Amino acid sequence: MSDTVETLLRRNLHEVFGERDAARRRTAIDGLYAADCVFISRTGRYEGRAALDAAVAALHARLPGLVFTEIALQALDETGRLQWGLGAPGAAPQVTGLDVVLVRDGQIAALYVFLDPAKQA
Repeated sequence: MSDTVETLLRRNLHEVFGERDAARRRTAIDGLYAADCVFISRTGRYEGRAALDAAVAALHARLPGLVFTEIALQALDETGRLQWGLGAPGAAPQVTGLDVVLVRDGQIAALYVFLDPAKQA
């Protein structure tokens, strides 16, 4: 299952959170996420695929032109975590964070997103 978890984490970062085309993003959500999925971040708790899609669309509206990059990934059984960065293409990340997923029947059942504290100058 850890290979599946790794694949789900990577696809989620790039095909869901990194995808700005709404139709492609929704197709990815429908394939990667359980119908009763839960997404929890500092902006709230979202239940179901439509709510997840709306939350990602709102994120894109707030952060135009930024891209996600993978930093580190680990998977165990039906759980995994992916550390990521978000910033301008080709530049150092402006924000870093951590996605933690719980997988059920080959799909993401829950996604928890943690943002790293801002670095002080």
